[in-house]
Amino acid sequence: MCLVWVCDQEEQVIATWQAPGSCPYCGGTIIGADVKRACRLCFVPVCFSGRRRTLRCSLCNRQVEG
Repeated sequence: MCLVWVCDQEEQVIATWQAPGSCPYCGGTIIGADVKRACRLCFVPVCFSGRRRTLRCSLCNRQVEG
């Protein structure tokens, strides 16, 4: 008997904008984004989380807390 756990998480960027300030790590510009996530189990959507705002540096791609 074999049990295979197949799950996936898909992220879709809805909107982006340039946030004020600069990255504390490298000094690059900060890009804000609205992201919508969907969790899937065996290619069937299980849950959708609402829109989440994230702030990331455009140079080093680190997530910045704001």
